[in-house]
Parts: sequence; structure tokens; C-alpha cells
Amino acid sequence: MTITSLIKSIQDIMRQDAGVDGDAQRISQLVWMLFLKVYDAKEAEWELFDSNYQSIIPDELKWRNWAEDDEGITGDALLEFVNEKLFKQLKDLTVDENTDRRGLIVKSVFEDSYNYMKSGTLLRQVINKLNEIDFDEYEDRHAFNDIYEKILKDLQSAGNAGEYYTPRVLTDFIIGILNPQIGEKVADFACGTGGFLVSSLKHIEKQIKTVEDRQKVQSSLFGIEKKPLPYLLCMTNLMLHDIDSPNILRDNSLATNVRDYKEKNKYDVIAMNPPFGGVEEVGVQVNFPTEFRTSETADLFITLIMYRLKKNGRVGIVLPDGFLFGNDNAKIAIKEKLLGEFNLHTIVRVPNGVFAPYTSIATNVLFFDKTKPTKKIDYYQVPLPEGFKNGFTKTRTFKPEHLQGVKTWWKNRDKEDINAYSVTIEEVKKAEYNLDFKNPNNGKNEKDYSLNELLTIMDTKAKNITDIVGKLSKVLEGVEE
Repeated sequence: MTITSLIKSIQDIMRQDAGVDGDAQRISQLVWMLFLKVYDAKEAEWELFDSNYQSIIPDELKWRNWAEDDEGITGDALLEFVNEKLFKQLKDLTVDENTDRRGLIVKSVFEDSYNYMKSGTLLRQVINKLNEIDFDEYEDRHAFNDIYEKILKDLQSAGNAGEYYTPRVLTDFIIGILNPQIGEKVADFACGTGGFLVSSLKHIEKQIKTVEDRQKVQSSLFGIEKKPLPYLLCMTNLMLHDIDSPNILRDNSLATNVRDYKEKNKYDVIAMNPPFGGVEEVGVQVNFPTEFRTSETADLFITLIMYRLKKNGRVGIVLPDGFLFGNDNAKIAIKEKLLGEFNLHTIVRVPNGVFAPYTSIATNVLFFDKTKPTKKIDYYQVPLPEGFKNGFTKTRTFKPEHLQGVKTWWKNRDKEDINAYSVTIEEVKKAEYNLDFKNPNNGKNEKDYSLNELLTIMDTKAKNITDIVGKLSKVLEGVEE
């Protein structure tokens, strides 16, 4: 059985259980079990190479001792063990400042995890299926990484859980452009399931030449995630990619006063896709200077980034069109600071449907660094492929080849490209910091209308429709006579 069909069979078993309601709960249920199995495999490694290693998990709660035997505990006895022993004890683990960070992970993961399954028999069937994957084997572990991607994509159809997933094509592209190096610190302050961090890891791993290099990589990735399900997914995801002790905090990145950040709290590379349309309470907004205070989550995140980027550091961030053209006082102040203190050198305009089916909001990737003020912004409008009239869809997905044009242009910006154009800082200031500049090369002479002009056009069209309906009524009356 392939790992793909194995995961499908697990989901089919869960669908028979009365306690698991919907895709999000199925994924949450699957992932806490996956975490324990992966953690058990990692502990076997640590025990082998470190004779002083002490597990935080009591022996009877280790996966190998209650789950690994296919003929082991099942039915009501299994259910009672999981609910009354496993979860209660792992949630109540005693930790202090001396606790091994690898142990702290277990407590943090289980603080907000739940067993949704009501049938101990079905739970045993799921566990037995998971035991078919051998995480001690390199091939199984790395084959499972691809399946993990599928689990993350399934979140897109699990209601608002889809916000945790950024297409891997986009995370790989952004990290490829930012080009993090061994020894650099990489951060994502709304890391979701860890997509940008995994892309960074894969990029940096190609540079590893020594044991010291590998140790540096282990401590170079940093993330913060507010919600429990993506946090659990992220921790498991990074452990599957051989990060023994993922440096991921379960917290709200916006809950700390930005004025308190020191140099040690800053990063060389920041890559993220902050939540769009989120609303932050006043208690969070006060962590920012008055002129930057807003309830819009994405705006607060870009402000946070400006306070947490090292000198010469670089950023790739996904933002909605609303940030570009927004003209409220806070947005203008944020853009003024961004352009005045950072070099916003490139805006890549992403086609519709890249985040389908989660959202149809038009998005952009902003690339900037902390080197000098902005003098010129280069734009690249990624075109839709031929035949994709209304954008990408769940079945016609965004693929690496769709970004080949922007990759080629990036290395040689002087070469003419119909999808590329530039604006100067003077033009931006004249437009009162509206960054929503359209591509002048697209052959369409689109006019920008004022609100009054639009209302006049709508009024005229409405009158025309009324006249046509009136004439049609008279014709129909004549027919009836």
C-alpha cells in the first residue's frame, strides 16, 4: 500500500466515527497521533546518540509501549487510556527552566490537542494503519513529507482552516529570491503550518558541508503561530524534516510592544503570508506607535516586520491589493515609513486564484530590504496562462512554470518584458502613497474614474434600462391587444 492510499484509508476510518466532525477535526485527530509517532522515532535516535537523554514522557505513555503492538489495547480500554491517562498526563507535564527544550515541545503540543474519536475500536484501526509507516527508515520519512503536503492542502477545504496554507510554489519562489544562507536567522511571525520555514530549510540544506553547518541550521529557523491546529501541524512538519527542536512559539506576534525589541530580537530574513482581513482589538493595537495603529492584521504585521528586521536584512511578504491602494491614515503612515527607511525594490503582482479555493482576493508579493530608502519600485505582473481566463482554480492549480517569466526577468531587469514596469518614489508621493500602479504595457487604455463620475455613469445606465423596459412594456401591451 502506498502512503497516499494509507492516509486515505485512515481518513475513511475516521469518517465512521461519530465523534469526528469535518475535515479540520479529522486532520487535528490524525496529527496529534502522527506527532507522538514521529516524536517516538526521534527519541529512539536521541537515546542512541546521547546516553544522558531523559524523556519527559512516562514510559507507559510512549507510543512504542501502548500503540505499536497491533494486537494491543483496544475498544473501551483504549479509549479510557487515551482520555484519562495519555491526554491528562501530557497536558499536565511538569516543566521548568531546566527542562530540555525537546521535552517542552510535548507539553506545548498537547495543551490544545483533543481526542475526538468515540470508538476505541476505530481508534485502534487508525493506530494500526499509522504503524505501517516506519519513521526510522529514511525513505519512509521523506516519502511521508509529500503526503504531509497533501494533508496541508486538505485544510483548504476545511473552512477557515485554509488560511494556514500558502501554496508551496509561492513559498519556494519567495525563499529562492531571498536566498537565506547558513548562519542567517530566518523568521515567520504568522508561520501557520511552517511552509516558509520548510522552504527555507530545503534551500539552506543544499549549502551544508560540515557538522557545524548542520548544527547552525538546527537553530536558524524561528516561527510564531497563534492557533493550536496549525501550531501542531508546524511542529510535526519540522520534526519530519529533521529539526529536532523546532523553535516555534505558540503566541500572538502582535501582543508585544514593538518598541521593546532589541537587536537580539531581529532577523536576517523574514518571509510570511500574514492573515488577511483579520481584526485586532485595541489591547493589541497599543503595542504600536499611535500613527500605525489599525485593526487590520496584515498592516500591523508589516509594521512589526519593520521593527524586527536587521540592518541589510531582507523580506518577502504576501499582501492583498488593499494594502497597496489603501489611503486611511495608518496605511499611509506605514507606507511612508516603509519607503522612507527601507528599499521596496520589487512588487510581484500575483494572478487571481493562486489561493483558490480559500480566497479570491488579489495578492502581491512585496520584496524589500533594510539597506536604503526606496528610489524606484519595479513591478512584475505575473500573467495568466492561455486558457485561464478567470484565474487559477482548485483543479487548474498554480505551478512552478507559471513563475518562470518573473524568475528570468529578475536576473536581467534591463531586458524588455511586457509584464514589467517601474515607478519612481516621486510618482508614489504624487499618488499619495497609492502603490496600486497598473501595467502600462497591457494595451488597455483604462481610465480611472472618480466616485462622482462612476455615480453619473451608473445613473445614466439605470435611466437607459428604465427607458428600454418602458418601451418593451408598450410592445408587449400591443401584442396582448
